[in-house]
Amino acid sequence: MRFAMREAHRAGKRLGFVATMGALHEGHLSLMRAAKSACDVVAVSIFVNPLQFGPTEDLAKYPRAFERDAGLLEHEAVDVLFAPTAAEMYPAGAVTYVTVEGLSDKLCGRSRPGHFRGVTTIVAKLFHIVEPEVAFFGQKDAAQSTIIRRMVQDLNLPIEIVVCPIVREPDGLAMSSRNSYLKPPERKSALVLHRSLTEIKNRFDRGERSAAKLIAAGKQLLAKEAGVRLDYLEMVDPSTLDPVMQLNQPALVAVAAVVGTTRLIDNTLL
Repeated sequence: MRFAMREAHRAGKRLGFVATMGALHEGHLSLMRAAKSACDVVAVSIFVNPLQFGPTEDLAKYPRAFERDAGLLEHEAVDVLFAPTAAEMYPAGAVTYVTVEGLSDKLCGRSRPGHFRGVTTIVAKLFHIVEPEVAFFGQKDAAQSTIIRRMVQDLNLPIEIVVCPIVREPDGLAMSSRNSYLKPPERKSALVLHRSLTEIKNRFDRGERSAAKLIAAGKQLLAKEAGVRLDYLEMVDPSTLDPVMQLNQPALVAVAAVVGTTRLIDNTLL
């Protein structure tokens, strides 16, 4: 992989990179198209990263569809696919991790201890192997993008981070590999995440600036879906993930909830 990427660099090519865990959907493909439009060579990784899953989470059942994914990448004219094994990425005895202090325990990091440490460790390793000029991430994982951007800044990595818009199903559900877990009634209940964010945005557009009142309106909608257990609904600064009380600055509204047994996330920017 390093040889292939260095050949591209030697040829003066601008290299774009998309890191994935496979089970590709239109959201992932939109990142690849953005990379194709901005770069000469596009590399994609597929690696289900064990380090970002907790001991009771869904590592074993996480959807894996390598042949299908490879076909999609070929159809999108991706230049290089990097699909390492866990043993290659985490040799026996490895004890080094990358942690972004102060950010990694917010939002999903609060309810998934160690999750963001797993994300930043694997992304740092992938960046070191691939050495892209530009890396593309999705807005759906907004906290992840903020943390990765800070890691790149703090470690002086010469990589531009581009965050692309959320891609949604026609009914508004944010595309996610975990959506495949949802049974039909759960799939219908899951739409309340987007509805709650839309309600908050509509109230904001009508002039409401109190974070507490906006969050209360969103929680009221979420509470009406019996099959949905709210993890968090928060309004934070997009750069620091610190809570915002009054909206006199840009804000990220982020929601996480368990629908049936499936944990889903979504967000919107105000």
